[in-house]
Amino acid sequence: MGNMKIRHDKIIKMKTDNRFKYTGALVLGMHDALVEISGIIAGLTFAIADRKIIIMTGAIAAVAASLSMAAANYQAQRADENPYALTAALYTGAMYIGTSAALIFPFALIQNRFWALGMMGLIAVLIIFGFNCAVGHAMNRPFMKRFGEMLIICTGVSVASFIIGMLAKYFMGVQI
Repeated sequence: MGNMKIRHDKIIKMKTDNRFKYTGALVLGMHDALVEISGIIAGLTFAIADRKIIIMTGAIAAVAASLSMAAANYQAQRADENPYALTAALYTGAMYIGTSAALIFPFALIQNRFWALGMMGLIAVLIIFGFNCAVGHAMNRPFMKRFGEMLIICTGVSVASFIIGMLAKYFMGVQI
């Protein structure tokens, strides 16, 4: 019983601690960008040969999705009567854009789109690891389970998008 009280007190302290006030907003922006943009880029890489089109499409999708995510988080926070709804929304949008830029960046540097895709995958793993490590350390809890979960979800979506890209290319006869 005493252990439950200590754990409950820790949770209450974390929720009122300003360092953790926007962690959910950051996770929302980062994780959604990792899943969505890596999936889009993976699908495009196998469907389109021109990496400039991949960069352009990824950037357009990233900006549109970041605005959408920020607006959705704002509305969700307002529905929960959070007085800091706008700040949470800005954190979500900024994290989405930052994560997206990191994922798209290899295509601007590396000529071979498949090597760029590999580098994007490595960057995604490093982002997932770094974020989960930092949050786990800050909250004093193990992070490997969350890291593995986030990695599996991101990889699954990228593989599904790859398959969709290949099927679209085949059935639509796209030769770009």
